[in-house]
Amino acid sequence: QVQLVESGGGLVQAGGSLRLSCAVSGRTFSTYAMGWFRQAPGKEREFVASISWSGSKNYADSVKGRFTISRDYAKNTAYLQMNLLKPEDTAEYLCALDRASVGTWNYWGQGTQVTVSS
Repeated sequence: QVQLVESGGGLVQAGGSLRLSCAVSGRTFSTYAMGWFRQAPGKEREFVASISWSGSKNYADSVKGRFTISRDYAKNTAYLQMNLLKPEDTAEYLCALDRASVGTWNYWGQGTQVTVSS
């Protein structure tokens, strides 16, 4: 069984920063990608950022230049540094794991709420 646990969400003013963490425990895989998604009330879940096993990164256009994804292989943890936050970034943020780095998200965390006030 694989568990993903997010942390680091909270309430922040516009222009502020937060860093989210996603700790992976349980069964491990030889190569896996990590990703961050978000879902605002009444909206569909959307992709935010991902990082492959080799370290290649992808970002949604809406967060490029403001968010940075990273990972600590030794700790099996992924991070999302969010700077210059905007009210439209308000959402529940979920991390996900792609066990073979093939673009299929196999496991999901429970989410952490990020609220940005104007």
